Amino acid sequence: MNHLIAPSLLSADFAHLAQDIEMINRSETDWLHLDIMDGVFVPNISFGFPVLKYVAELCQKPLDVHLMIVQPEKFIPEVKALGAMMMNVHYEACPHLHRVVGAIHEAGMKAGVTLNPSTPACLLKDIICDVDMVLLMSVNPGFGGQKFIEHTVDKVRELRELIEKSGSKALIQVDGGVNLETGKRLVEAGADVLVAGNSVFKAADPVAMIHELKSL
Repeated sequence: MNHLIAPSLLSADFAHLAQDIEMINRSETDWLHLDIMDGVFVPNISFGFPVLKYVAELCQKPLDVHLMIVQPEKFIPEVKALGAMMMNVHYEACPHLHRVVGAIHEAGMKAGVTLNPSTPACLLKDIICDVDMVLLMSVNPGFGGQKFIEHTVDKVRELRELIEKSGSKALIQVDGGVNLETGKRLVEAGADVLVAGNSVFKAADPVAMIHELKSL
């Protein structure tokens, strides 16, 4: 399949949020990526469900919800209520990951699992066939605008090999420092979904930038 583009709302202009979502709606965006941070699992706080309810009402694209929080399983009903397509939880935050993935599926959503930069892809061997997507963080989570961690390209290749050997249908998503240069290398390595924040929302023409990212 052609790779997907999921702009990250974290980089939007929250003083003009409706305008940014309208831009997303008329662009070639495939999904809208929503980063929920709690100030505990990551050293920052982003936005909560009151804001996301407003976003869900305006956005016409599938919602890709990434929970950078402790005990994400407690919020499965709230994420489901948004109409989210994907609920993504961190491997590092879920000691009972198989149970959480099952609960997400039971709620009618696709289940994603995120790995921090220092967490090796091989740790997903026993659950790779149960998840719909793996998100590889290519920066340390918590803040936008960070420098891309180069090892991520090799990590994408390693994860692609694991997926193919296991027969899993999981997509590979990458988030952090994604631009035209890093995005091209990630797609060539086997990434299916690119999360782009600053490279989209800080661009002179965000719609054109999304088109360029789609054309890599």
